[in-house]
Amino acid sequence: MLPRIFGQRDWVPGGTYQRNGSGKFNDITEDVLSGLRDDLHISAVWYTGVIAHATKTVFEGIEPCHPDLVKGEAGSPYAITDYFDVTAELASTPAKRMQEFEALVARTHAAGLKVIIDFVPNHVFRQYQKPFSKINFYTLYGQSLKLPIETDYRESPALGTGNCPGSAEPSRNDWYDTVKLNYDNKYTWNIMLDVLQFWASKGVDGFRCDMVELVPADFFRWATAQMRHKYPGIVFIAEVYDKGNYRRYADAGFDYLYDKTGFYNALREICAGNRPAYWLTGEWQFLGDLQPHMLNFLENHDEQRIGSDFFLGSGRKALAPLAVSMLFNTAPFMIYFGQEYGERGMLQEGYSGLDGRTSIYDYCSLSGERDEWLYKRYKQLTALASDPVFAQGRTYDLMWLNPASEHFDPGKQFAFLRAHEGRGALVVANFGDTPADIKLNICDDAFSYLGIPRCDSFFETIHIEPHDGTILMTDR
Repeated sequence: MLPRIFGQRDWVPGGTYQRNGSGKFNDITEDVLSGLRDDLHISAVWYTGVIAHATKTVFEGIEPCHPDLVKGEAGSPYAITDYFDVTAELASTPAKRMQEFEALVARTHAAGLKVIIDFVPNHVFRQYQKPFSKINFYTLYGQSLKLPIETDYRESPALGTGNCPGSAEPSRNDWYDTVKLNYDNKYTWNIMLDVLQFWASKGVDGFRCDMVELVPADFFRWATAQMRHKYPGIVFIAEVYDKGNYRRYADAGFDYLYDKTGFYNALREICAGNRPAYWLTGEWQFLGDLQPHMLNFLENHDEQRIGSDFFLGSGRKALAPLAVSMLFNTAPFMIYFGQEYGERGMLQEGYSGLDGRTSIYDYCSLSGERDEWLYKRYKQLTALASDPVFAQGRTYDLMWLNPASEHFDPGKQFAFLRAHEGRGALVVANFGDTPADIKLNICDDAFSYLGIPRCDSFFETIHIEPHDGTILMTDR
């Protein structure tokens, strides 16, 4: 969740902090956390945008940012201004912001949940030079910075931008509010380890590490080993996009990897009708033994909302990809706040415009629309995902046994079995726009491999609605 946007407020597009306000650490109460645990079977909360970052808001005792460098009124949570502080906008009393964050960590732990925060190792806000020096950045000697906006901000020599360190003329779509850190300098490594240890000492249980492919894998191999020596059980999640790099960063000490270009992209293409459902078989086969180490998702702060006009147009159409992404293997599944109620992301919040995403740059809140029917389905699916059959069981892909026939369309349907300690489940997802009556071929080898007895109900005709998933369970 993005605490800045948590809760409902009266706001206007592009409004200031003084006009629109912000969500607070204190808004995330014991009741909120127990609801996540009991209703959705959540085991950890990733609080996004906690570390101090660039903003146009001026808080007493905090050095202001040059407003022309800040994207939106609130600023990007990934333009870090102080690795060792929390953002003042999230505190009811800004001077006590760290105490309020520590209280949130304590509340989260008391609810039986783990705390994940961002670790942003690749770049910092352009004006953040402490505790760094020039040698920690990519300095473009003889060149002056040319920003894609009218500004009186001057920088010479220019420092390399977060995503294009070799250019002194970043575009509007570049991360011109940030500068890239230089890992050729081992002093950078030591500072970053200090950052990780600082937050772990505050009770943080894990880190979602931003844009890891822009940082040497050797650094993470070293840092994760150092952290686990001091904090056994600490969790590291890699935001990694290139499937060719999955193994590299898994070997560098990450517990989990974003499966963005794997299952997420495949499911989105299938939902759009651009790929057949059986395409998923190749995706899990590519992963091999990495499957349990992936982080599956259908939404996050970078992606368009499922219910937006840019994706499926309704959160209710997410149930087919949801059943596959959440139930196919033992990998953890991530829900982005509001997803469970069908949040559409179709608001023009300000800087981000109308793009089907929930803004990370503006002071705003979610739409407030709550699809209770959809929420009930999420509760049912997350309860299933917590069952040992799905949380610990083996998987048998049924697609090779079920070519196109009058009873099954492998272009629109995807089917698989799961089982654990004698209990089994059949999952069928229908990505099509029309209802389907399905009959499946299942070989004896499938039951033998899973260690479950033959279940006759799995062979019966299964009716499934459009864009839905059906799950049949069997006892011992």
